Amino acid sequence: MAAVIGSLAQFSLVGGYGSDIRDPTGTNQVADGGNSGATNVTAASVIKAAPGRICKIIVLGVVGTGGALTINDSLTVAGATTANQIYTTAGTIAVGTVITLQFPCLNGIVVSAVPTGGTPQFAISFN
Repeated sequence: MAAVIGSLAQFSLVGGYGSDIRDPTGTNQVADGGNSGATNVTAASVIKAAPGRICKIIVLGVVGTGGALTINDSLTVAGATTANQIYTTAGTIAVGTVITLQFPCLNGIVVSAVPTGGTPQFAISFN
């Protein structure tokens, strides 16, 4: 069962429209765009080796039909398991596809697998 951290009224908008949205403590960003990014992700790699939120994945390169794109809540690629998997999709993903996750990661953000075939390339936004 998921924990509820508070009502929408407890969140505050910092800086006006399109700016950061903060939790009741004023320290954690919950905006959907992310304030950091990893570009040219073409292989299994650590995106963030600390707690954070994966926001969006943008498909930049042609993805073949083999393998899968898999994201885990882990500090390292070696620590990625099915138990900490937060997203996976197999098969072809069209260039230009935007995958919105908005998922909090308690350990870190890891791409543990990328599809095979084609020239898979991704950009990932996160906090």
